[in-house]
Amino acid sequence: MANHRSDRVSEDIQRELTAILREMKDPRLHDGIISVVRCDMAKDNSFCRVYISSMNGLGTAKKAVAALKNAQGFIRRELGLRLKLRYAPVLAFQASDSIEYSANISRILNDIDIKPEDDENEDGNA
Repeated sequence: MANHRSDRVSEDIQRELTAILREMKDPRLHDGIISVVRCDMAKDNSFCRVYISSMNGLGTAKKAVAALKNAQGFIRRELGLRLKLRYAPVLAFQASDSIEYSANISRILNDIDIKPEDDENEDGNA
């Protein structure tokens, strides 16, 4: 049962962290599109690893992680107040390049020129 609760709390933390990121005024967080990709909670909900990604690449994500580490106390307090948790989890931020990676795959797929196959069934031959 505890696993379901940690999954639910993880989703709530991801949603609230996204809202907190929008409200923060640190310029390192507004260099590009910064996103909370995933939150991994410990089973006892005392620790949460948060993966941050940016559309502009891993360098921008690392700058955002540095800003979030500086504001970790503020963010933890806000999470505790917004989610009404007795103990807000310790947050560990980690940069990820998943958004850039998926955008690159999408770009590659869009660049592929697929020619329509000639239908051999049009004239009745199989």
